[in-house]
Amino acid sequence: MKRHPFANFITVLVVCWIGIVVAAAFFNPEEAQRMWHEAVSGADKANPDGQPGSLLDEIDLPGLFSHSENTPAKWFLFVSAVFIAMLVARILVAVLSRVGRRLESQGWNARAHLANDLIGPASLAIFTFGLAIGLAGIKKSEPLQTFCSKTLLLMYSIAAFWYAYNLIAVVDVGLRRFTARTESKLDEQLVPLIRKTLRVVLIVIGAMFIIESVFQQDIGAWLAGLGIAGLAVSLAAQDSLKNLFGSITILLDRPFKVGERIIYGGYDGVIEEIGFRSTKVRTFTGHLVTVPNSTIVNTAVENVARRPYIRRIMDVTITYDTPRAKIEEAVNILRNILEEEDLAGPIHQTIDGNDYPPRVYFNDYKADSLNLFVIYWYAPPAWWDYMDHAQRLNLRIFEEF
Repeated sequence: MKRHPFANFITVLVVCWIGIVVAAAFFNPEEAQRMWHEAVSGADKANPDGQPGSLLDEIDLPGLFSHSENTPAKWFLFVSAVFIAMLVARILVAVLSRVGRRLESQGWNARAHLANDLIGPASLAIFTFGLAIGLAGIKKSEPLQTFCSKTLLLMYSIAAFWYAYNLIAVVDVGLRRFTARTESKLDEQLVPLIRKTLRVVLIVIGAMFIIESVFQQDIGAWLAGLGIAGLAVSLAAQDSLKNLFGSITILLDRPFKVGERIIYGGYDGVIEEIGFRSTKVRTFTGHLVTVPNSTIVNTAVENVARRPYIRRIMDVTITYDTPRAKIEEAVNILRNILEEEDLAGPIHQTIDGNDYPPRVYFNDYKADSLNLFVIYWYAPPAWWDYMDHAQRLNLRIFEEF
C-alpha cells in the first residue's frame, strides 16, 4: 500500500489537537482556561497601551469549554464524526490501492495512476469533511469560527492541488508512450522538463490561490513584481528561449530526426543529435556542424532522407556527322537498355500511386555534339543500391555505343 506521510502528519496533528480539546472540556475546563490565559498574558504585557492582543487571545479557545451550548453530547458527536471520517478514509485507501494494483497488473498504467494518486488527497479531504461536520455543532466565537473556516479551506485546497500535482504523472506516462515510438533523444530530454515545469506552475498557482483565498492577501503587487522580474529574465535569456522554443517546434513539427540526411545552409550531412539549444549535423567530410535551433526552424531545410525516389538526369552525346537513322537507332538502344530485365526493376515502379517510366529523347544541339536526354526515377531511394544500378546501366550503354 502506498504511504502518504504528509496526510498522516496532518491527521496526527489534528487528532492531537482534538485530544487536548476533549480532555480539557471533559476533565478540567477551569484549569485549561487558566493555562490559556497564562499562555497569552505575555502578549497582554507587551501591549500596555490597549492594542489588540495576539491571535490566540482573540479566538478565545477556552470559551469552547465554558460555553453552555457545548454539552458533552456535542463533543461526543464531534469526536464521532472525526473518527468515522478517519475510518471511511482508511476503507477508501484500501479500495483505491486494490483498484490501482489490479489496473497495473492489466497494463493500464495511466488508469492505475488515477486511482493510486487519489489515495492521499482523498484521505485528507474525507478527514477534513468529517472535521467540518464535527465542528459545525460546536458553538465558537466569531474569530475562532473564522479561524476554523480558513483552516478547513486550507486543508481542502491542499487536497485538491495535491491530487492535481499527482495527476501530472499521468501526463508523464502519456509523453513517455509517445517518445517510445521515436528515436529522437530530444523527446526523452523534454519529458522530465515538461513534467517539472507543470509541477512548478501548479505549485505557484496553488500557493497564490491559498494566499489570496485563505490568508486574504492581495497578490496583485506580487504578480506585478513577478512580471517585471520575468520581463528582465526573458530579455536577458531571449536567445536561450528562442532556441528552447525552436527545439519544441522541431519536436512537434518533426521536419527531421536523428539519422536523417539534410541539406541546410550549404551543409550536407546526417543529423547526429537534436538538443535543447542546437542541432548537430555530421557532414560527409567528417566535420560536426552545430546549428542553433532558433535558426534552423526559420530557414529552409532540405530533408534528403525523406525523398520517395532518386531522380537521375543524364546526357548521352553523339557527333554531328551521325546520320538521322543512327540517331533514331541510338534513342531506341537507350530505351531498350532501360527495359532490360536486370535493370528495369527499380526504375519501373509505381510511386505514391503514380507511374514514373524512364524517358529518352533527342532534345538538343550542343556546341560540338548532338544530345540524347535520359531521365529515370530510382526507388526505393537507397543511395548505394542506386550507385550500383547506375554503374551497371553505364556499362551497358558503353557496350552498345
